[in-house]
Amino acid sequence: MTRYVDEDLRGAEFRECDLTGARLIGVVMQDAVIDGLVTNLVVNGVEVAGYVEAELDRRHPVRALIRSEDVADLREASRRLNADWAATIERIRRTPGIERRSVNDEWSAVQTLRHLVFVHDSWFRRCCLGSTELFTPMGIGPNVGPYREAHGLDLSLDPALDEIVRVRENQAADLEDWFAEVTAEQFAAPAPVPEDDAWPPYARGRLVRQCVRTVLSETFEHHGFCVRDLDLIEARDGG
Repeated sequence: MTRYVDEDLRGAEFRECDLTGARLIGVVMQDAVIDGLVTNLVVNGVEVAGYVEAELDRRHPVRALIRSEDVADLREASRRLNADWAATIERIRRTPGIERRSVNDEWSAVQTLRHLVFVHDSWFRRCCLGSTELFTPMGIGPNVGPYREAHGLDLSLDPALDEIVRVRENQAADLEDWFAEVTAEQFAAPAPVPEDDAWPPYARGRLVRQCVRTVLSETFEHHGFCVRDLDLIEARDGG
């Protein structure tokens, strides 16, 4: 394990890092921000992750629906998430150009929406439906090869907000139709992931309900990221 002793790490940023098992002993941590998959976090002898999760559930009741194994709950979660995104897109339209602005090296709103296009194609169409069709070209996938510009993605595209929103609306309608018809047996069955090397490489062995929950979780999390960054942009602009 790498050890940092008496180091000045003020202002350090750890992005996409695996800090599993990390120990911070005798540290000074003020005005720090931790954003990610955090479990079993002990601060001064107190396990705090449970408190954090409970507070997030209180603020965002849709999280409990997303964790459910009931089709009706997940369908309701999908509807709520679509409504949240619709409201955010209307907010974006009130400030033309804000959809292409980013802060802190995060994705802009249009990039976030393009990523959700990819999430739907990969985790729903491919993993829940077993589709082998190419992904929607405007989608943005992982930064790692061979998936960055693979399976139909075209990063040279620069679609307008309205074009992306139309695709997302169609995807939402497809998911809603599926929720209306899927049976409990299909929902609990192994995901019919095609036998090829397209994304996601680690989906095999999962259940259909786990894959659709991934779609909803990504939709929720990225909405939170988008709203966070819109707030920052508007605050900087004095809005």
